[in-house]
Amino acid sequence: MDGRLLKPCTDGGIRVNDAPQEPARREDDDDTTAARAQPPPAGPRGGRSALLGAMFLMATSAIGPGFITQTTTFTARLGAAFAFAILISILVDIAVQLNVWRVIGVSRLRAHELGNKVAPGVGWVLTVLVVAGGLVFNIANVGGSGLGLNAMLGLNAKIGGAISALIAIGVFSIRKAGVALDRIVVVLGAVMIALTAYVAVVSDPPVGAALRNAVLPDQIDFLVITTLIGGTVGGYITYAGAHRMLDSGMTGPENVGVVSRSSIQGILVTAVMRVLLFLAVLGVVGGGVTLAEEHPTASAFEAAAGQVGLRMFGVILWAAAITSVIGAAYTSVSFLTSDATSPRRRSLLTIGFIVISAVVYLLIGTTPVTLLVFAGAFNGLILPIGFTLVLWVAWRRRDLLGGYRYPVWLLAIGVLAWVLSLYLGWESLAGLGKL
Repeated sequence: MDGRLLKPCTDGGIRVNDAPQEPARREDDDDTTAARAQPPPAGPRGGRSALLGAMFLMATSAIGPGFITQTTTFTARLGAAFAFAILISILVDIAVQLNVWRVIGVSRLRAHELGNKVAPGVGWVLTVLVVAGGLVFNIANVGGSGLGLNAMLGLNAKIGGAISALIAIGVFSIRKAGVALDRIVVVLGAVMIALTAYVAVVSDPPVGAALRNAVLPDQIDFLVITTLIGGTVGGYITYAGAHRMLDSGMTGPENVGVVSRSSIQGILVTAVMRVLLFLAVLGVVGGGVTLAEEHPTASAFEAAAGQVGLRMFGVILWAAAITSVIGAAYTSVSFLTSDATSPRRRSLLTIGFIVISAVVYLLIGTTPVTLLVFAGAFNGLILPIGFTLVLWVAWRRRDLLGGYRYPVWLLAIGVLAWVLSLYLGWESLAGLGKL
């Protein structure tokens, strides 16, 4: 023969194939080669749109009812000097999230999966801490959503909480739950920032004094700084965006640049909201207004923009609370599932988590203060335990990172943030001891 191949046609005839003969290959050889040559497939949405959702999920999970009250209280106490605490906390938050997102993104493994590969049982300990703390705080988040609808529309707080819980359940009930999650956190995050920016402008804050105090503060309160850090990257919030990022498919060493930028942008979204809220309240207290002890933020917004400001506060509080409900539920359940878990099962578990949170809130009216303190102490332990795990993988477990050489500079700033996390953990243990 002249090297050409005779191949049977589908119609029973013979076809001459002029191509040179190649060694026979099994079908799965092609699949295996393609799988090695390409990154894993994207999640339900895939790509940059899901990364945007991950950024805002991290940001809006941090911006909850506690975030709003905390920022208002510290602004009233420290005045313009609070700007320094905000700046330092932002820098530490970036150091933490850069490391968390990169290790989880490059390894393509959730935090608890990494933990169990490093040492059996570590991942489950982290899971217990995250789920327990997330559940207790989610009860408070449901309550915050009820208070938001009360300020916005005058609804009974319990009815408002129940309605908000149903809306959150609806997000995870539809077929494309991931798409809905991304869109709602982005839209509500943008609404919160826009409304807070309006009040910040109307309240006419002393911006010059705030800028000066950001670098040359009149006073420094380290407890305030550590509290801000714990509230922004503590507990389930540490992993909210990173775990959602895994669903985007933009992972692995080839996507390191995109992952790093997204983590910083997520923190900056939180920072923008913190700064705008700080300026809004600073303008009010700088004008000599004394804030109400029960609802300091509501009184600040009302003083700045009258009844319109009060309604805006209701919208902001509701948006902050319901996105935190969604974020806490999503992240907690992500610690109870894996890639092998079907989307339907994951959605049902998330719905169950929200239902439990709402039912407890409706039965007791609010989260008991002691339980909140206990959960807060839990959250304080999550950061040092989980961050130690992240840094250990970055330093000693290149096998889990697919051979990726971790940047020394990033590991160094991570260690500095880790030292501070140990202090936060120690303070949390002291809190548990008092209980």
